Amino acid sequence: MHAIVNVPLCPVLSDVDGQSAQVDELLFGWTVELLGEAIPGILLIRTEYQYTGYVRASDLVLGGEAHENWLRQPRRILAAPVRDVLAAPRVDAPRITTLTRGAVVAPVGEPDPEGWQRIALPDEWEGYVKAGFLADLPAEPAVPDPAVLRPAVAEAAKGYLGAQYRWGGKSPLGIDCSGLAFMSYWLNGVQIFRDSRMEPGFPIRPTTREALDVGDLIYFPGHVAVYLGEGRYVHATARTGSDGVVINSLDPAAPDYRADLAESITAMGSLFPPEH
Repeated sequence: MHAIVNVPLCPVLSDVDGQSAQVDELLFGWTVELLGEAIPGILLIRTEYQYTGYVRASDLVLGGEAHENWLRQPRRILAAPVRDVLAAPRVDAPRITTLTRGAVVAPVGEPDPEGWQRIALPDEWEGYVKAGFLADLPAEPAVPDPAVLRPAVAEAAKGYLGAQYRWGGKSPLGIDCSGLAFMSYWLNGVQIFRDSRMEPGFPIRPTTREALDVGDLIYFPGHVAVYLGEGRYVHATARTGSDGVVINSLDPAAPDYRADLAESITAMGSLFPPEH
């Protein structure tokens, strides 16, 4: 059985204990597979990218029919960092909810002359956002073109600059290092492993320092960054003085060089074979 996330941000916890750490975060409109009820009100789920954890049942719309209806609708994602969904097509209308980049909604009809798009939500509510805030739901590229995908991944990662560090987070309201790497690829149709390591069965494979290129991933102990080229990388860090998504350098002469990271690289990963 499947379900649809029906809150702006759905925490995924490591256990049913109320003190358990958040290990992941699901965004509005994403679908999950239900594996069972752990305790009343808490469900064990598996994501489309094979991550498991515990969520509140109240954060989901349950039921096979609702899920099938949702998948049949034309769906789009919110491309802007954060936007309100309003009850009517005017700026002073009541706010239904507030969504973040990557949230999935279903457009209803065409935008009106003022650019307002009516959208359907998983719980059958409807609301309005400006059509310009929406983008096509990312589709997996049949044959990824490095000339297109590499800069797109880098730009997606830079779109989170300034976001606070949030353990397990995946939104502009808070994001962690592997969440940043994941979303940078997900927004371009590629699902990589959620944690800060390469994992068999996922598309990122080891590469060399010599072959490292824009959009590749740099791995450190318990950490991952998106490479921007010219020795620079973007990452989400909890280090005092940064506390969020920043750009640093591998160049010891650069003012934003971080020796603790540059000297502890464990691996480098790429979606593309070294010849690219």
